[in-house]
Amino acid sequence: MDFLELAKNRYSCRYFSNKKIEQEKIDKILEAARLAPTGRNSQSQRILVLTDEEQLSKLGECTPYVWNAPLVFLICYDKNESWKRRSDNFDGGAQDACIVTTHMMLEVTDLGLGSTWVGALDPQKVREVYNVPENYEITAFLPVGYPSEEAHPSKLHNDRKTVEEIAFYNKF
Repeated sequence: MDFLELAKNRYSCRYFSNKKIEQEKIDKILEAARLAPTGRNSQSQRILVLTDEEQLSKLGECTPYVWNAPLVFLICYDKNESWKRRSDNFDGGAQDACIVTTHMMLEVTDLGLGSTWVGALDPQKVREVYNVPENYEITAFLPVGYPSEEAHPSKLHNDRKTVEEIAFYNKF
């Protein structure tokens, strides 16, 4: 699929069928995460793959936004391994985790699946429920599944600013 077409087709899917995701597709999504660029190629992303019913059932303790997805990724980064900017020690781990998650979302779409980026979560509860190591910073949940019949882009999906409103040449 053409990249811009892929980007246009991706939407936040909030209705999933109960069909399980094949391991081959999970592997491809994880490969997209592995190949994502990171600062200084630190590859500090750490991803917990939730497929087990018992583990998935715990998500409700951490966020209300899971929509019964049969597969959920918890994306974190290891702050001990993430790139730090020399001038001010800015930690690029969150940016890298966002790049990784975006690559995963686009691969999900290319595979005919749906996903939604979930940042509305209780990080301390996530840490407790899933035994997230202290040196891992929690970035997002990524629920994934086959879109159900009710799935559709939100009304705001195509409401985009023009290029002239977001891009400036040589000065603001």
